[in-house]
Amino acid sequence: MTAQTLNRGLMALLMAVCTIWLVLPFMMAVLWSLVDPSEPWTADRLLPPAMSFHRWRDMWENSLLKDALLTSYALAPLAAILSLLLAMPTAYALGRIDFPGRETAKLMCLLPLVVPGFVTAIFFSALLFQLGLNTWRFGAILFAHAVLALPFAIRILTVSFEQVRQDHIDAARDLGASGWARFRVAYLPALRPGIFATLLIVFVQSIEEFAIAFIIGSPDIVTIPTLLFSSLGTDFVRPKAAVLSLILVVPNVILMLILERLLKSANPALSSGKG
Repeated sequence: MTAQTLNRGLMALLMAVCTIWLVLPFMMAVLWSLVDPSEPWTADRLLPPAMSFHRWRDMWENSLLKDALLTSYALAPLAAILSLLLAMPTAYALGRIDFPGRETAKLMCLLPLVVPGFVTAIFFSALLFQLGLNTWRFGAILFAHAVLALPFAIRILTVSFEQVRQDHIDAARDLGASGWARFRVAYLPALRPGIFATLLIVFVQSIEEFAIAFIIGSPDIVTIPTLLFSSLGTDFVRPKAAVLSLILVVPNVILMLILERLLKSANPALSSGKG
């Protein structure tokens, strides 16, 4: 067996695993969301006997889906921007300033990721209640989403700051560029991929976050995850759950594909241009 044949075999195996792991569940969700209530989909049938968009129309007209979409897509971009602003000073210090214990500090910033997200959300919600920030529930959820995403934002931006070339900063300074001009010509080209990656990742994290939105927001504020988990726990109807799952997953998949393309197009060696 040649190495080329082995590589082809391993690639075919990988594609088969990915198909079973990702594509099949997604296709099942699509089929379940199209099951018409006039005729149920039973285990003895390979495909639904009757398909329609009735479940989609029903969810849109007779549930809190509109409010959930509005809330989720208002929270996510604001949380992304706030997390970016909060992470920027720390990322600059970790990426550009050489101080004792810098590598330890980088590791400490990632420690919150070790704790299960639901546990962190519960304790952070308790902290928000103690501080009295829960009185404005939307703002409390927004602040929590931004803070919980800080480990991702700090790590990505730290790497971006490390890519900034010192000779470009020195050249801009020698030419008399102001502080903003130096940032624009020396820092921003290197930071741009990291900024977009941070915004997209925090956006997706906020869209998918359930615990804090449920603990602080219920019953007044409804997001897509809280609507999904509430329907799963109280009145479980598989086609409705499939509709909500697709509404939650599909936009995030598209955003992650955009992120992957963005990161592939970024060339660290050329990430800072001439001023």
